[in-house]
Amino acid sequence: MTTLHHLLEGPASAPPLLLGPSLGTSYALWDEVAPELAVSHRVIRWDLPGHGGSPAGLIKASATVGDLAELVLALADSLGVARFAYAGVSLGGAVGLHLAVHHPERVASLAVLCSAARFGDPGPWRERAEQVRREGLDRLVQSANARWFAGDFTVPGLVRDHREADPEAYAACCDALAAFDLTDRLPGIGAPTLLVAGREDPATPPARLRQIADAVPGAALVEIPGASHLAPAQRPEAVLAALRTHFGGAPKRGMEVRREVLGDAHVDRAQARQTPFTARFQDFISRYAWGEIWTDPTLTRRERSMVTMTALVAHGHHDELALHVRAARRNGLTPEEIGAVLLQSAVYCGVPAANSAFAVAQRVLAEESGESAEGGTP
Repeated sequence: MTTLHHLLEGPASAPPLLLGPSLGTSYALWDEVAPELAVSHRVIRWDLPGHGGSPAGLIKASATVGDLAELVLALADSLGVARFAYAGVSLGGAVGLHLAVHHPERVASLAVLCSAARFGDPGPWRERAEQVRREGLDRLVQSANARWFAGDFTVPGLVRDHREADPEAYAACCDALAAFDLTDRLPGIGAPTLLVAGREDPATPPARLRQIADAVPGAALVEIPGASHLAPAQRPEAVLAALRTHFGGAPKRGMEVRREVLGDAHVDRAQARQTPFTARFQDFISRYAWGEIWTDPTLTRRERSMVTMTALVAHGHHDELALHVRAARRNGLTPEEIGAVLLQSAVYCGVPAANSAFAVAQRVLAEESGESAEGGTP
């Protein structure tokens, strides 16, 4: 059987993450999010039948969301993926809910974005399907921006995908939405579940996502201001942060470790100074430096403090050195051990570098002990 058109990103050995699109869009919906998720996951983006590069013949009239879910499973099977994390928008989110209910052994964790357990009365969806079969998609494309985005925001490529979708396949997807209702099955979902709502979404407002969050055991809900129905396109940074926390855990754990090592006061100051310009860098630090490197059990935190101080001495990063002398004390190093690290650095990094480092460390240790730091180093 022909499989859904898809795009693979990220290391082949990384845990798989499937990303499902909204009706009328292609996997380009995830363009601003998927590359970042692919740092830690094997991302598999797929197109609905008749959308993007997927053949229209994969779906027929009177289709169900279950039919789409079977196509997704066939794609996963073809790639040798037995169990995966899943995130989907609108119809793509409905596919995720169906998989979590009917194929729980396949879904390791789930994120449902701008979607619902039931998309309202079936009548309007059947009427839309009939209209598209009769007239094509031109009239719907004209209202795409109002249905998809908040304010004057738009993504021309996604609107073009809407215009170029196969009308019959689009109508069959409308049939699937008309028949979809998992309201009574939500309490049976066992996968860790995140709901993401666009606060300005008229199609699936936050109340629809809250209904799912209240019914699925342990589910969490995130509302994104300034986002409408296609939140990953309009507010990718907010969606990315939510998905990273849910699927990877690295930012949350990284922030915990960062606070344990550097102290709440320093981290609070850093967070307070964060701006939109520096937000990605702060996320990078928490996710990679603290969430992946400092959590690696190969070295103890004491050993990591020693390595870090040596590197900072070598490069003359004195402000950072002061910060990590304090961190070394939190990690259990004595002043004598810190001095031994700096003395070792004098041999391999140079006496002038170590001289400056001793002055920094003496000042910090004196501040911590309440003593005077006068005298410095020779």
